[in-house]
Amino acid sequence: MSINKPKVVLPVLVLLFLSLITTASTPGTRAEAQSGAQSEHLTVYINGIHKTADGSLKLTADPVEWYEGAEADRIFAGREPEAAAEIGGAPDGYYIVNDSDTLSTYPVADNAAVTMQIFDHTGNIEDLDINWNESITLQKFTEEFAQTDVFDLSWTPYHVTLENGVITSIVQQYIP
Repeated sequence: MSINKPKVVLPVLVLLFLSLITTASTPGTRAEAQSGAQSEHLTVYINGIHKTADGSLKLTADPVEWYEGAEADRIFAGREPEAAAEIGGAPDGYYIVNDSDTLSTYPVADNAAVTMQIFDHTGNIEDLDINWNESITLQKFTEEFAQTDVFDLSWTPYHVTLENGVITSIVQQYIP
């Protein structure tokens, strides 16, 4: 007497194996789970950058909400219905909400990456031009942030990444 076993076992095992491989190799997931890193992304206006007595760098900022595209149009229409009806949507495709003037201070990693779109390269306003996604050192950023005579970097928003509460990346958001 022979017993026929169902032939579903092999495909189920293959799917289970593939699922484990896919889950284990998802970018960032495994490393974050192993290191326990907590990553947070914020959009802020930087109020100031200063060194503390121990030589570490601190950044004081005003967190804001940044919206783009259809979401910007929706938020803009809800908050400013008359203007939205007149112009049809958020100006330039983005909308910034800043309902609080509370400043927060964050430590900055010594090796934080800084990416700029526009800043003063020469001291001449005539030379001011966009250089998309230009990497500069953190030291250069602090120096440029202190210079306000040609272009005040506190006027543009920044997207910052915090790892375990420490800023590891600063990306300037260009606004037309």
